[in-house]
Amino acid sequence: MAEDESLDQNMINDTLEGVDWEFEEKADAYAKVMNSLDGTVAAIDKEIERLSQHKKRISNNIKGIKYNLERAMQLTGKTKFKTELFGFSIQKNPPAVVIDNEEDIPKEYYIPQDPKLDKTAIKKFLKDNEVSWAHLQQGESLRIR
Repeated sequence: MAEDESLDQNMINDTLEGVDWEFEEKADAYAKVMNSLDGTVAAIDKEIERLSQHKKRISNNIKGIKYNLERAMQLTGKTKFKTELFGFSIQKNPPAVVIDNEEDIPKEYYIPQDPKLDKTAIKKFLKDNEVSWAHLQQGESLRIR
């Protein structure tokens, strides 16, 4: 039921609430719906990963083909020409900055960064210490086994 993309959350809730079951049976039904949706999410994640890898392979193929064409143009000396469909030319790129020794760069060329809290270290510290600027808070969440 929950796998059908045309069903929205309200329809699922209405269906589950409309059935006159005992609380435990409703909880079982909710868990089944969640399991079904978890399976769908996992399948989508797997497909995203597969498509991402496919995209990367195609992008690498494009780079390789472009590199081969550029090398052939350089070797033959034909660095600029037109065909019926396309124009081809090898042009210079804008200059790129290459850092040879980062330690020698003056501070004015650094972008200031805001300090970032290390919450993992703070949590570890708070397990044994009490301070006014932070505390540990225990939350709750539903577990289904």
